[in-house]
Amino acid sequence: MNRIVALLLIVFTLSACLSTKHAFTKSDVKSAQKVIGLEFSNERIDTMYSYLERNLEGYDTMRNYRLENDVMPAILFDPLPFGFKLPEGPACIYEPTKLVSEMPDDDQLAFMTIAEQASLIKSGKLSSEHLTRIYLGRIKKYDPTLKAVITLMEEEALERARKADQEIRNGLYKGPLHGIPYGLKDLVAVKGYPTTWGAMPYKDQQIDETATIVKKLEEAGAILIAKLTSGALARGDVWFGGKTVSPWDTLKGASGSSAGSGSATAAGLVSFSIGTETLGSITSPSTRNGVTGLRPTYGRVSRTGVMPLSWSMDKVGPICRSAEDCILVFQEIQGVDPMDPTLYDVPFCYDEDLDLSQLKIGYLDSLFVRDTSQAMRVVRKAVDSLTLLGLTFISDSLPGEFPFRSFDVILRAEAGAFFDELVRSGQVDLMVEQSKRSRANSLRQSRFIPAVEYLQANRHRKVLIEKMHEFMSRYDVVVSPTFGGSQLVITNLTGHPVITFPTGLDKEGHPTSLTLIGNLFEEAKILKVAKAFQEATSYDEMHPPMFAN
Repeated sequence: MNRIVALLLIVFTLSACLSTKHAFTKSDVKSAQKVIGLEFSNERIDTMYSYLERNLEGYDTMRNYRLENDVMPAILFDPLPFGFKLPEGPACIYEPTKLVSEMPDDDQLAFMTIAEQASLIKSGKLSSEHLTRIYLGRIKKYDPTLKAVITLMEEEALERARKADQEIRNGLYKGPLHGIPYGLKDLVAVKGYPTTWGAMPYKDQQIDETATIVKKLEEAGAILIAKLTSGALARGDVWFGGKTVSPWDTLKGASGSSAGSGSATAAGLVSFSIGTETLGSITSPSTRNGVTGLRPTYGRVSRTGVMPLSWSMDKVGPICRSAEDCILVFQEIQGVDPMDPTLYDVPFCYDEDLDLSQLKIGYLDSLFVRDTSQAMRVVRKAVDSLTLLGLTFISDSLPGEFPFRSFDVILRAEAGAFFDELVRSGQVDLMVEQSKRSRANSLRQSRFIPAVEYLQANRHRKVLIEKMHEFMSRYDVVVSPTFGGSQLVITNLTGHPVITFPTGLDKEGHPTSLTLIGNLFEEAKILKVAKAFQEATSYDEMHPPMFAN
């Protein structure tokens, strides 16, 4: 009898332990209300208490099933306004017309544009192997200072370069990217190499796939030579190996999170690079490092094999030394991918003969006037150069009556979902940065965002999409300060394309920039204006003195 009683006591104790594994009290519920700004009576809390317990049991059950990295939520973001018709028309391939007659020295070669390098390679004056060796040598020389490279792919890069040279000698020239060395932000998977996401918990991670964007560039003949730094989990310019710095001022970070892409391109370590943006990670490094970055329309470039930060906001795009180079890269990487359900099948065709004087140009006048800094005076001088191209500006303002402070919950909630296991395992504590503004802290606090508020933010986002479409329908291109007002937040939420390009140097010798906003899927127009601006000015030809020779 005593043995039976003892067994019953054991069973009861075990049951009690299991049922209170995540026990919380009604007082806990009462306190938790303060985090979300609500207040229910004790009677209402009594009523909902058992429901909350069942919710927690459901969470625990769900956590027993592992989700692979490539699983997206069943609810997909749609950036298209009501009644929006996808652009139609033929696709076309832009071919650069620049001819370089004389072979420059190696340092000059390193800073040439893709178009110029392609001219030399196509004519047989320059080999891909020689160009690749130049960049490999510069990486070894300068990267200890810049900290822009995570993984150098020397052996395979040289092998691919020799193959490209052989193909070109045999008359199998694939186009302007054939034989051109490039770097890849280390959020993008390449089979057989680490894909670290810039974060200590993943520094030895290898993903058994190669991203679609890498495959497309390989088909175009481009030579991948390095995986470049990303701020840890796409935040800032600090990664597990240190801080990536700008070649214009090595005491300043390269800005994030495409820090390595911006720094390496500006310093002549690669011909071009690939970056990603969720809320400024192409535009900001392009500005800080004095290069040209294209953030395409949401749904233009495949994200298969790219680390998700926010499924509804992430974009992939080129960071180059000129707008023309952005055209050459973008036309190869854009387009459908059966593995990415967020893509739209829209043809891309850059029209070199487009008459700039026929474009309607919006100008966010109040954002330029509001900023009285010396750097903005440099930018306004560049705006004056735009008017000399025959462009007529119409002053206007972006939609403004929105709860912009609330929209960040979209990014943070989606990031929290993808990195759920990292937070629950405690591995998030291994990340280098742990400050209030760190990715680690952002992921932890994302667990306190209610699903209701996430959906409410997306409802407001839908209204913003409609208002932004109404605004943009008045223009072909809109001229904006890169960091003016809510421009970055708005265009990243609505999925509109932008191009950011250098406009000179401020009094401290740091690059300044200007941003052009385009209509959905109309990258060609902003590329046309940026290219014309760069042909009329020389800002894109400035290179950081410490690394130019």
